[in-house]
Amino acid sequence: MEAPSHLNFHLTQTFFGFSPQHRIVMHENLFNMVWHGEGRWDWDTIYNMPVHIRRFWEKQVTAIIKNRIEQHESSKKNHAGSRKTLPTAPNPMSTRSK
Repeated sequence: MEAPSHLNFHLTQTFFGFSPQHRIVMHENLFNMVWHGEGRWDWDTIYNMPVHIRRFWEKQVTAIIKNRIEQHESSKKNHAGSRKTLPTAPNPMSTRSK
């Protein structure tokens, strides 16, 4: 008698673990931590980090990124408000001499 083929079993997930949708979210989180961590961590460190510590660092990195975006936007507004417009010279190609 042969062992049953795995192809004939259509079982749902019966153990603790991530569903495919949650795996995508988890890996996006890991990627963002490595990418925006600016070299502080590598993939293995983040992957093996306890979840509660990873969530803490995720909040910290998110706060830093939001702060940078706000500073960038405010400096952009300040720079745009202080910019003086210079008079423009007429385009010599657009005027015809008569």
